[in-house]
Amino acid sequence: MKALITGASSGLGRDMAKTLDSMGYEVFLVARREERLQSLQKELKNKSQIIPMDLASEDNVYELYQRLKKEDISFVINNAGFGLFGEFVETDLDTELKMIDLNIKTYHILTKLFLKDMVKKNRGYILNVCSSAGFMAGPRLSTYYATKNYVTKLTMAINEELRQKKSKVVISALCPGPVKTEFNQVAQGNFQVKGADSSKVARYAIKKTLKGKMLIVPTLFMKLTLFFNRFAPHRLALIVAYHFQKRKTKFNK
Repeated sequence: MKALITGASSGLGRDMAKTLDSMGYEVFLVARREERLQSLQKELKNKSQIIPMDLASEDNVYELYQRLKKEDISFVINNAGFGLFGEFVETDLDTELKMIDLNIKTYHILTKLFLKDMVKKNRGYILNVCSSAGFMAGPRLSTYYATKNYVTKLTMAINEELRQKKSKVVISALCPGPVKTEFNQVAQGNFQVKGADSSKVARYAIKKTLKGKMLIVPTLFMKLTLFFNRFAPHRLALIVAYHFQKRKTKFNK
């Protein structure tokens, strides 16, 4: 069994790699930070390969697929991504465009290419790491929320297409709330809600994916939040989200 994990150098990606390794998978670890990947590789028991690569580059994404298409990858985890706090008129455009490339285009390309291979074999799993943000609009974190809406809805649509064809291929969307990772530092903000334990979320997500779950929401808090959000008027939800995001503070670097 072989698995590809993007964004594997820290947080959920790192913990998912450890989880799959404990299950006997050979893992291919992709991220920009080679030293982090090497450190992770030393902790794994089974055979693994590291691929230092910036997946914000579309050319690199295609190169990654070409390198792995003959490896019979049976589990793909799209996890690479980042966010950016701030008012839309104030945040940096180049950073946002890079976010769109990484959070959307990379997921789309890898999902498309590996899914086609899996459908031919009628087996395999794809887990797209989305967010509870994928069901909401996020003032002061607007571009990030928009990218997660794209991937969440895309994953749901593909899931139904596969279900209608009675395919044995599974595609799932992980939609957690805040998780204890490097997200805050990269996004230059700070969640006021206590983040969930990354290793627990990773194990839960993989377990549910293997069971064929379409939408994976790890915590009771986020399950309740998403449930009540269905009934809130859009304007009220936006007001609540705006003031919730406003409580985030920038890191001092």
